[in-house]
Amino acid sequence: PAILRDVSKADTSREVLGAPTALPFGIAPTGFTRMMQTEGERAGARAAGRAGIPFSLSTMGTTAIEDVRDANPHGRNWFQLYMWKDRDKSMALVDRAAKAGFDTLLVTVDVPVAGARLRDKRNGFSIPPQLGVKTIVNAIPRPWWWFDFLTTEPLAFASLDRWSGTVGELLDHMFDPTVTYEDLAWIRDQWPGKVVVKGVQSLADAKRLASMGVDGITLSNHGGRQLDRAPVPFHLLPEVVREVGADTEVHLDTGIMSGADIVAAVALGARFTMVGRAYLYGLMAGGEAGVDRMIQILSEQIER
Repeated sequence: PAILRDVSKADTSREVLGAPTALPFGIAPTGFTRMMQTEGERAGARAAGRAGIPFSLSTMGTTAIEDVRDANPHGRNWFQLYMWKDRDKSMALVDRAAKAGFDTLLVTVDVPVAGARLRDKRNGFSIPPQLGVKTIVNAIPRPWWWFDFLTTEPLAFASLDRWSGTVGELLDHMFDPTVTYEDLAWIRDQWPGKVVVKGVQSLADAKRLASMGVDGITLSNHGGRQLDRAPVPFHLLPEVVREVGADTEVHLDTGIMSGADIVAAVALGARFTMVGRAYLYGLMAGGEAGVDRMIQILSEQIER
């Protein structure tokens, strides 16, 4: 810490991908979000818009691209792309996001095949969701959950209406394990805005992406859910910033539990960070107001 500085006002704003953000973090793309709480991505997008931070919509989200745009019409919306085996369907989503005014494409590259996700299997986390005995017992003392579950709009996915199986089986069925750097270059040529590659876990890949001229890279191991022995992005950060930080923005995702973690990432050279679990915990606890509160907590910690 530096001493004897005027800290009566803290400026938490950053320029990220050519535009300002009020805080050095945004909401990460999360799949199946309305499984957590019925307001889902709309609540996250509205809260992000109020806070002046970017909101990211997942390919596996449960709210239409256009509905997210309507929920956050004046804020920064980013679209996260998983390349499917059906390339035409993938690029149709990309085209819709561009037409809806999304300014950044997050090409996620760390799920060539699904992780084992053993806990999902044990808990019956499947499409459609299964109400097992454990879930029913947990819900008995929570009548509001039952009311919400039975009276709100049924959970729906743009491309998953007929799927029946676990999430891992779904990912293996849909996602294309053949995607290469050449495909990434082709995707970049289709997108009019900024392109960030999410899921980078090595210095060699970071350097190659920088040489391709992508706008940003996101160091991420998918929250530790893909590969349980993956490197920790925070540990990779200083070396990657030293090697490629002058050429491309370096962002960080995974492992952020407080505003202090965000400050530490910025101090080591990250231009921007994303939070996923904290967002979902806030959403589950209090809907849109819970997301607002999550952003407030992190903001206060950053300022302090």
